[in-house]
Amino acid sequence: MIHPLPPIRLTGADVLRDGQFQCRSVAIAEGRITRGPLPEIDLSGYVVLPGLIDLHAGGPEPEPTDLAAAGAGVTTACLTLDWRWPNGPDDAAAVEARLRRAAAHRLAMHTDLRLHLDVEMHLFDEAAPLVEAVRRNRISLVTFTNGLNAALEAADAPGHFDSYARDLGHDPADFADRISTTERRRNELPRHLCSLAEAFDEFGVIYGTRADPDGEVRERHSMIGARLAMFPASRRAAAAARAMMCPVVLSAPAVLAGALHAVLASDGLVTALASAGRPQDLAAAVFALADRGVMSLPRAWGLVSSGPAEILRLPDRGRIEPGCRADLTIVHAGTRRVEATISRGRLIHAEGGAARLFSSLLHPRLAAE
Repeated sequence: MIHPLPPIRLTGADVLRDGQFQCRSVAIAEGRITRGPLPEIDLSGYVVLPGLIDLHAGGPEPEPTDLAAAGAGVTTACLTLDWRWPNGPDDAAAVEARLRRAAAHRLAMHTDLRLHLDVEMHLFDEAAPLVEAVRRNRISLVTFTNGLNAALEAADAPGHFDSYARDLGHDPADFADRISTTERRRNELPRHLCSLAEAFDEFGVIYGTRADPDGEVRERHSMIGARLAMFPASRRAAAAARAMMCPVVLSAPAVLAGALHAVLASDGLVTALASAGRPQDLAAAVFALADRGVMSLPRAWGLVSSGPAEILRLPDRGRIEPGCRADLTIVHAGTRRVEATISRGRLIHAEGGAARLFSSLLHPRLAAE
């Protein structure tokens, strides 16, 4: 349940402020970080950190995504919906219906739930409905994905294409014709992407690409304005993005698994981490980077707070300062478990000892009994 907090001061905890941990209090009132004497709650033994911001929260439905995010310490999340090849499970009509459901539930969500579309870049004939969907549903973030190459590789693998097409919800023969037609139109891609970029710039939408294979592709995409590099598929792509001052988002699960993204983080080629649908991996990846000596814990936490806040152009969150939104993740210092999440001054998740502490504040009569 969501519990609006009364004006309160969190004391006794280590607080991440100004790039370092400090033993100081955090005052909350009217959904904002504030100053002044207020009733106190002692959080000794806990760490208070800026709320997690997830750029790729998975999906496809808002309610379970929202609850899982809140339980993992996420206060702002981008619900990611796929817009893939038509006539499959993620065709335009299906995506539109899911967007409407997500928009209808936004105000009731625990987290600040925003919308992220991951779009197949070769859907030339769907530019108009895509632009209209982005405008009407106030999409915050769009990433372009190149699914054509994977389809062509599947077509070249004997016996593999039929199962590949069926997994995507297509009749193999019809899908083969679609892929063949799309490949012949490849020369339309630059003009198509530029047209979409122009519309997104007009709407103020943040856009980028996912899984760029190399530096040359990343450079071409940045030239049309698709600056965000999400989950780059090679070190060259990530290095090119950083050289061009483009933000690089890595996968938290991949960092934990010690895969390519862990190497990219070690090389400093990272602006933010995203959960890729596993919100519990965000904080875990941060602690892993600190434990491995890749970077300090305050800097690593910035990859899931101030870094994504800057990408989403949200100056009122990602840090703990007076005037910012009261978005906080409260972690048990011993277990490193997220025991409470506060979003806009509302307690949206509490468990363990933190749940008992906040219960004594919210329900003092019950606590006394």
